[in-house]
Amino acid sequence: MSAGDDSDDKAFRRRQIVLRLLAFAVVGLAVAVVWYTHQFLTQRFTEATRNRAEVRLALYTGNLMSELQRNSVVPLLLARDPALTGALERGDYSVTSQRLISLQGELGTASMLLLDAEGRTVAATDRNRLGTSHRNQPYYVEAQRGKETIFTSGRRESGGFRFTFSRALMAEGRSRGVIVVEVDLMKYERSWAGLTDAVAVMDSEGIVVLATEPRWRGLPLDQALELRDPPTAIGRALKATADWAQTAPDAYVRGEAVMRTDARVPFRGWRMVVFSRYDSVRERVNAFLAMEIMGFALLMAAGFWLTSRQAQSQSRAFQRESAELRLLNARLQREIAERQRMQENLAVAEQTLAQSSKLAVLGEMSAAVSHELNQPLAAMKTYLAGARLLLQRRKAEEALSSFQRIDDLIDRMGAITRQLKSYARKGGEAFAPVDFKACIGEALSMMEPQLKPRRVRISRALPRAPVMVLADRIRLEQVIINLLRNALDATRDVAEPRIDLALSLGESAVLTVTDNGPGISDLDKLFEPFWTTKKPGEGIGLGLAISSGIASDLGGRLTARNGEEGGAVFELSLPLLDKAAQAAE
Repeated sequence: MSAGDDSDDKAFRRRQIVLRLLAFAVVGLAVAVVWYTHQFLTQRFTEATRNRAEVRLALYTGNLMSELQRNSVVPLLLARDPALTGALERGDYSVTSQRLISLQGELGTASMLLLDAEGRTVAATDRNRLGTSHRNQPYYVEAQRGKETIFTSGRRESGGFRFTFSRALMAEGRSRGVIVVEVDLMKYERSWAGLTDAVAVMDSEGIVVLATEPRWRGLPLDQALELRDPPTAIGRALKATADWAQTAPDAYVRGEAVMRTDARVPFRGWRMVVFSRYDSVRERVNAFLAMEIMGFALLMAAGFWLTSRQAQSQSRAFQRESAELRLLNARLQREIAERQRMQENLAVAEQTLAQSSKLAVLGEMSAAVSHELNQPLAAMKTYLAGARLLLQRRKAEEALSSFQRIDDLIDRMGAITRQLKSYARKGGEAFAPVDFKACIGEALSMMEPQLKPRRVRISRALPRAPVMVLADRIRLEQVIINLLRNALDATRDVAEPRIDLALSLGESAVLTVTDNGPGISDLDKLFEPFWTTKKPGEGIGLGLAISSGIASDLGGRLTARNGEEGGAVFELSLPLLDKAAQAAE
């Protein structure tokens, strides 16, 4: 690279650093301006929203007081009506209900009841209530005790509260009955429900008697505000974001932050509360913030456009390098395809070697059997020649001992052929009680032709009593032989080969086969079919896979690990006869 190119590169880097610093400065300024604007506008719009809420609260309070005052005068007017008092004195109520109905239309009350001295309804604007008894109702009891108009409130069976004004009808200094006027304040709940605000009216004890939220009625306001549906994960996230982006809310209604505005209702210590949502505040603030953010975004876009113009020159250089990389990638893809073809050919070769390994195993077994049978045959030929000489010399007793030895050799050859025939026979599917200890002995006897030439030291730690398991003897011996062959192959290059066999009893019978070989290099692939560490022609990697499957079929498990002092450790665990029989039952 020339000195001119080096100076140009340094100048370009300095420009890049300056542009980055400017970008960070603009971003910092934008964050500061947006934050200050958010705080200022939120406070200002919140105060405006609270002022509007106070105006609405005054309107709601005035409407409520107007309704209460208008209905509070009605019992006093009706108590002086001679038609009602005369009906109570005469006991003639034929036209009394019609009189109340006509008065209801003139006075605009919700409903009216006329109760006699016993608290029985003798006239009503709702004729279905005639004859009902109100003797124990507070509005009757309280009116009988005093001479003034009594206001009472109580829970309705259908929900909500019933508000009544009642007054005793006096004649000749004693009470003749009680006039009851019900006030319909629920209509204000229905009108408030169409607004975005939540409204609640509490009595002197702080109990909610009117509310746009039906669940609030009959509860203190603090408890009523705690009634809310469990928020979802998205709702909690939005709530946390809203709380961070605005001043602390006064309360939450339906999971949304609201501001609280209180006012006193000049009636028996009542209070009214209005909860206004912050939505209007957020919308107006967000509109201003969006305009500011858009301005800063346009400024940043202009800066990025200038930066992109300077980066075009380097992008051309990157395009040239990209073309070179594409050519290199094409060459690599060709090499990968060639390697894949080589791997496919290798897989075919491995399958061919697997078949060859099978033939090699058969040849090894034939050679071992041939070697084991040749020795007794050679000895028999020697004993026959000796017996012929002894008979010629008339030494019959000594010749009989030679014949006895020949008979022993024949038994030994028969035992060898029986073991091979038993091992070659296919195992059955029916399980029977089998002596685990005897199977180990049979497996060692069948492996004796291969163990003798190697001079392997074999140690056995077996219990004295038989160890009975429920299994197939042929398949169990096959697993033990595979483990012995694997240990024998592992100690091929060891100076003093050693194989330890241990049979222990616990929850199950466990045979441990330990060798002093190099150990297992990959425990994860050990029981996979066709995986082996032997040289080609010495094994195909099916012995341990088959043994693991047989162990599972017998209800046990075959595991492997590396020993603490080196070498491999295989453990074959099978359930004992009693536990296996219980599991089978």
